[in-house]
Amino acid sequence: MSAPTHAAFVAGWHAGTLHVRIDRKAAARFLTARAMLPFVLLPLFGIAVALALTGRWILGATVFLAGLGLRGLVRASAQGYVLNRALGDAAFYDEAVAAGLILLGDTAGMPGT
Repeated sequence: MSAPTHAAFVAGWHAGTLHVRIDRKAAARFLTARAMLPFVLLPLFGIAVALALTGRWILGATVFLAGLGLRGLVRASAQGYVLNRALGDAAFYDEAVAAGLILLGDTAGMPGT
């Protein structure tokens, strides 16, 4: 099935006639790259190590765990972010379809829908 226009995508989603599946791993990679997450996490982990080396173990561990939590939060919310952004932004929708993040189908032939 070829990708519909953005207007048809939004109308089909709201009418419930379009089944949308977001590739979880691809969305997580896409969002990680788009948010430049490694450039945020690397200094955060560096600060955690520096705190641990200066004797502030608890604070260092807390900062380290916060960094891991941020990474997990980005991965867990990637699918919803891609869907919401695609519904609201035609250029992002085209980019997400081209990247293979959004997989579309009719609900009429989908089992369990």
